[in-house]
Amino acid sequence: MQATLPARLYGSPDAWARERAGVFGRAWLFMGHEAEAAAPGDWIATDVAGHRLLAVRGKDGVLRAFHNVCRHRAGPLAQGSGGHCEGELVCAYHGWRYALDGRLRAATGFGTVEGFDSREFGLLGVRLEIWRGLAFTNLNPEAGPLTDHVAPLERLLVERELEIAAPALRRSHDLACDWKVYAENYLEGYHIGSVHPVLAGELGSAEYRVRVDGELVVQEAVGVNDGPQAGVWGWLWPNLGINVYRDGAMIERMTPVGPGRTRLDYLFLNHGGESALGDALEASDRLTGEDARICEAVQANLSAGAYDTGVLSARQEVAVAWFQSRLAEVHA
Repeated sequence: MQATLPARLYGSPDAWARERAGVFGRAWLFMGHEAEAAAPGDWIATDVAGHRLLAVRGKDGVLRAFHNVCRHRAGPLAQGSGGHCEGELVCAYHGWRYALDGRLRAATGFGTVEGFDSREFGLLGVRLEIWRGLAFTNLNPEAGPLTDHVAPLERLLVERELEIAAPALRRSHDLACDWKVYAENYLEGYHIGSVHPVLAGELGSAEYRVRVDGELVVQEAVGVNDGPQAGVWGWLWPNLGINVYRDGAMIERMTPVGPGRTRLDYLFLNHGGESALGDALEASDRLTGEDARICEAVQANLSAGAYDTGVLSARQEVAVAWFQSRLAEVHA
């Protein structure tokens, strides 16, 4: 019998600090689709667990990632989730200018300072690798290659002859719950009958299975071969849902923004663009709303003080057990 993680780890500043370093400081983190930064000077930016990251397309066509922080006094180089700069990145605080490959081009108005060498003040680079058009960064220089991380998902897509389409639309939702609460909800189908009545009706009598394969959790409704639920439902450690269908895909990043606070970042992909998404947006909003309500209620109960630990079902919550076991190592 496996007990759950203790309630004190959900919303705790200390737990947040350990996970920020021990989970998100060491894992492959999804940035976006490379087509969102297609031309030189195009950039995409995000923050995950307080790690503020920026990827910009260089004049040589290479997409590079950096910490979104100026080397002078930590001003931001890019503000927002995406945009374009004309040939250089400019700090919004004091105007220091950087080439698209990260070199400091000009310490604007800084003057002459003994010992200052601009070559030592380039942007802080971050590893970036691309898989099927999706850009991931990793703050850990010793991490294994992205191809190893996504290998189980790659096998599934090849086996089922599925492709990842072009980006069509981004959406975000803010939740008043710890990122772990939402991730654990995502990792089991145990709650579907109670929380998602429409989805339960679509699944009908199909058997819902969850299995863990390396860094990937695979969820399948056995017997559902057509319709809106056909395809591959995957969840990639530490915080990424990747659902791929015949006519497109939906990527859901469970982004921790602080103790007890989460932002869901959605990227919908479809070669026909936003107009081709059809009922996918309505279904996504409905499911997100249902999950948000139950996850925020769970967070309120975790914070109320009565509950400490529970118990996990070996039949229904195998992926939750795997997830919590990995986190227990970070908090040991």
